[in-house]
Amino acid sequence: MSTRVKEFTVNLPFGPPPILSDIKSVLKEYIECPERLPIHDVEKVQCYWPREPDVLALLRHDLAPLGTNLKFDRDPITGRIADLQEVVVKGAGENPRNSMSMSRAPGPPTEGVKGSASNFPFWPGGFDIPELPKDVASVEINFESDLRTLAKGFKSGIEFAADNCTPKDTGDTPESRTSPAPEPEPEQNSNTETINLMAMVHEQESLLGLWSSPGVKTRGESADQKQELQNENVLMDLDKVTNLQPERNLPILKITENTTFTKTCTEWAEVLDVSVPVADFEKRVPDPAFKYPYELDTFQKQAIIKLEENCNVFVAAHTSAGKTTVAEYAIALSQKHMTRAIYTSPIKALSNQKYRDFKQTFDSVGLITGDLQINQTASCLIMTTEILQSMLYCASEVVRDLEYVIFDEVHYINNEDRGHVWEEVLILLPPNVSIVMLSATVPNTLEFADWVGRTKKRKVYVISTLKRPVPLQHYLYTGCGGKSRNDRFLIVDSDGKFKKDGWDKAVAAKASSTKNPGEKKYQLNPNQEKTLWVGFIDHLKRENKLPVVAFTLSRNRCDTNADALRSVDLTTGSEKSHIRVFFQQCIMRLKEPDRELPQIVNMQKLLERGIGVHHSGILPFLKEIVELLFQSGVVKLLFATETFAMGVNMPARTVVFDSVRKFDGTESRTLHPAEYIQMAGRAGRRGLDDTGTVIILCKTEVPDAPVLQNMMLGKPQKLESQFRMTYSMILNLRRVTESVTIEGMMRRSFKEVALIAHEKKHKAELEEVEKQLAESSELTESQRQLGGFYSIATEYLDEWVKLRPLLLDTKKAAKHLNQGRILLISYREHHNKLAVLLATIQRRQDTLYRVLTLTNMQQSNTEDDIKIEVPGSRVEKKEEKSDNWYKIIGFTRKELFIPEGVAGHEVLTISASDILEITKRSIKVDFQLVISDWEKRQIPRFKNDPPGKTCQAAVQELLTISLDAVTNREIIEPFVELKLNESSLAPRLNYLTTLKKKLDSITCTDIANLEEQFEAVFKRKELETRRERLTFQLSHESLSLYPEYTNKVNVLRSLRYIDDDERVALKGRVALEMGTHELLVTELIFKNALTALQPAEIAALLSALVFQQKTNVEPQLISPLKKGCEVMKEVQKSIALMEREHGVDPIEPLNFGLVQVVYEWARSEPFAKIMELTDVQEGIIVRCIQQLNETLRYVKNAAVIIGDPVLKEKMEEASTAIKRDIVFAQSFYTQD
Repeated sequence: MSTRVKEFTVNLPFGPPPILSDIKSVLKEYIECPERLPIHDVEKVQCYWPREPDVLALLRHDLAPLGTNLKFDRDPITGRIADLQEVVVKGAGENPRNSMSMSRAPGPPTEGVKGSASNFPFWPGGFDIPELPKDVASVEINFESDLRTLAKGFKSGIEFAADNCTPKDTGDTPESRTSPAPEPEPEQNSNTETINLMAMVHEQESLLGLWSSPGVKTRGESADQKQELQNENVLMDLDKVTNLQPERNLPILKITENTTFTKTCTEWAEVLDVSVPVADFEKRVPDPAFKYPYELDTFQKQAIIKLEENCNVFVAAHTSAGKTTVAEYAIALSQKHMTRAIYTSPIKALSNQKYRDFKQTFDSVGLITGDLQINQTASCLIMTTEILQSMLYCASEVVRDLEYVIFDEVHYINNEDRGHVWEEVLILLPPNVSIVMLSATVPNTLEFADWVGRTKKRKVYVISTLKRPVPLQHYLYTGCGGKSRNDRFLIVDSDGKFKKDGWDKAVAAKASSTKNPGEKKYQLNPNQEKTLWVGFIDHLKRENKLPVVAFTLSRNRCDTNADALRSVDLTTGSEKSHIRVFFQQCIMRLKEPDRELPQIVNMQKLLERGIGVHHSGILPFLKEIVELLFQSGVVKLLFATETFAMGVNMPARTVVFDSVRKFDGTESRTLHPAEYIQMAGRAGRRGLDDTGTVIILCKTEVPDAPVLQNMMLGKPQKLESQFRMTYSMILNLRRVTESVTIEGMMRRSFKEVALIAHEKKHKAELEEVEKQLAESSELTESQRQLGGFYSIATEYLDEWVKLRPLLLDTKKAAKHLNQGRILLISYREHHNKLAVLLATIQRRQDTLYRVLTLTNMQQSNTEDDIKIEVPGSRVEKKEEKSDNWYKIIGFTRKELFIPEGVAGHEVLTISASDILEITKRSIKVDFQLVISDWEKRQIPRFKNDPPGKTCQAAVQELLTISLDAVTNREIIEPFVELKLNESSLAPRLNYLTTLKKKLDSITCTDIANLEEQFEAVFKRKELETRRERLTFQLSHESLSLYPEYTNKVNVLRSLRYIDDDERVALKGRVALEMGTHELLVTELIFKNALTALQPAEIAALLSALVFQQKTNVEPQLISPLKKGCEVMKEVQKSIALMEREHGVDPIEPLNFGLVQVVYEWARSEPFAKIMELTDVQEGIIVRCIQQLNETLRYVKNAAVIIGDPVLKEKMEEASTAIKRDIVFAQSFYTQD
């Protein structure tokens, strides 16, 4: 080939043709003659081309996409073209700005990964897809008179005269403009030519003959043509059948059922039996997507089988059991299918670590964080759950090819601040995505899996491990150096049994080593702490229990303990050399001053002695150095906080708890079982240790045995919903469509799982109630009046039941509610009776009262009969009346009850609402004897015994008072007047009094057959009330978060984030760009509070949005910063005022403690200098500045939306100023 080119070149008289200039000469000219660069052509730059305004250009727009297409119909045998037909083009004109369909046109490449806040998200799985309108026969449209004149969203329209130019008189109403305009009268002498477009279209159709009616037979139509037409119809029917979407996601295979395992399953979830080996795994998975060099566990095989069947799986396994194997197989399966997978983690550090691990296993792996994107086109993307949430809302094109989403550490859904993100993501995932959930062991896996399956309408298979691969042994250490350094006592063995004798020995050993056993010590002094740790580490070395992770639930205690062990050396000479070389290589990329930071120098000294420290106050790259050295085995003792337990596979032989109490921001408490198990699970290295060792240091005292037993062996915390309403979610869904609503999101949340589970039952009950109402007869005129009485009575009872317990809880009521007090009661059929208070029963939720009241002797004997209800009995029983019936009928009883003939009696247990009044009369008897006598006579063999003397005396005295009160009400009146001190309840009490007056004034109840007439009214009204209740339970108003949602919508509407037409306004679209503090940052932008500031000042002020730690140093601020802080406080105050006005809890106040630090850092001051300005630890500052960079990027995007180039430029400058040096040092996990 080269010989031919050379020959060809020689034969040309002038050499090869000048296709391109010589690149070397061009570059040389640029360097030697810079004045020739185009940027110096000032004359051309200053040219001015005058432009004339073209108003009509505003009316031009792109044509609407074609909604139909022409399709050839061929004979299936001969292949001849028989006819043409017009078919509807699916998805015509659909794009990311107007459609949620997967078949819509893709967005621009720049929005491929992260999407855009202007995009519609893809349709979530589990939501009912709205049915498309069926094809209807085409109708004639008069384009002159049948057009609407009021556009959607507008308040008024405009109509034109016949010339289509002159506006008509706008005196008509908007309602009239929304209807089609009437056809104008034809004018005889009009010069305006009317063109009927539809007539022209039909004329062309007739000329071409393409759309002739199939029912009209043309001349010369042969039998062959008839057969072709029939074949066409058959094919069309086949097309209709084959175009139907098949129901997918049905499991293909089933786990064998020939075992004694009883399957636990619900409609949408099933727990698989992991106790039975999978003998036919190779047969079920003949061509695995990934082959492992080791034998898989049973739970891993079952999970892989379900992944091959395209099922959703939930793996809840013990720590170090091998959950990552399931995640790896899902990733491998997606690469085999040439699709994509996303792996989400709860924290950014874990994402970085997983990126490094998966990079060693797979070729195509990418990482997406707030400030770092690596290989975004990879088939496997690793990110935090918040990043995936943003991608779903912004409709990233990655979602189109997505097959698996792997949620690691799903139990993080219990996190109060971030747990709601997991729920939102699970609800928003499209139907084509299979879900893989990995979690620690939790007690309600089936309940959570059923919620996910019900939400996505795909069954979820739950796979759990039975026990840890490496069992744990838990010990109490009571030593404090010296002779007691070996005092370690087993308290829970490897079988999970609590050893009470071990606890007793620990208590005895601690008491013997304490000088003053009776004196309670709360903490050790520094010298005692050092002695304890030195002796304890010596004990661990001799017992071969290293390496060890010492969980210390305080950053300061981590640093203090590590500094106290300067005399301890756990490494050999070769290990010291390895640590020194590795550490120096890691810090070589830092600037010289940063290498001398006190934290870096101190950490190197600790690491060389085999001791490490790991908490949020440590610089991120230092934490990674510690992790890498710990994994290599040269770090033998690691002091860490709880966050280390969230890391990847970094087990140790031993885990130590410095304390089992932690401060959670509100109180100091004992660790929850889930927290303890998560940290203790780091003990025991699979394949290296037979058992893992967990040791609790008893520094001052031994914790109580029940506390230890509950913490070590108690059930972990259940998965609970933390779903909440956020302004971002409200705005995101309100801008999208009317089909995927916020109410739908709330209804599908885990918080409403109980409500949704009873939804079918409520619908069935509602249908039955509707049927009964339809069958019932209409009320007569007198019954309708009784219906009014029923409405007032039930309204009164609702308020009475709520307020009466509060009235009886007052001091005045308690003073009079003593034994022997005469009360006026109304309880079921005991209407308007006097009763004696025998006893008060205090319960947690309410208070009950035992009273003695009078009855008719015949009624008393009837009530005393023992009634046995036999299920399925055919004996007709009298319909039991409800409590409401008796209470409402009681309002019609005006007179006091007097027994007929010989008085009977009954002891009742009533509630506060059954006590109508408290009289000032009381009697004195032995009330306990009365109760005992009554209870004795309730026993069948003592039923006919006469009442005791004490009981008879009480009955006789009560009867006397009742008889006297009938003739002289002053005996029991005036009643005790009760009042509430709370002013907020005064209007309700007044309202209750008003209702009582209305009840007393009603006269329609003064009829002879009241109960007979009222029974029909009562049944119908009760059915109507029940219908209203069921309708409410099936409506959005019954959702627990609905009041919060409406309140926040009112806030957004008041601040003009939502306009009068319920559309997201410009402020709302700007707020959608914000990650946090949407309203505050948006208000600052629209108030132009940031544009006038310098970039460093903007960065410093916005740090208050992300800094949350406490500091005791008051920042020294320059004048612009002081003024900016005041502006931010005022804006936040106004937002908080608006939120309180609408019943929304405002956010916490801003923290300006790091404003000076960030300001100096943005002004290029070295990190060592800014550390002198604060007492905040280095790692906290770095994380704050990293989060601040994301906030700056949000504001920059907002500036683009509102068209503010000055603010956009300043945001870019501010981001560039803070993105430097040690703060943004690249992670070791992301380096090649």
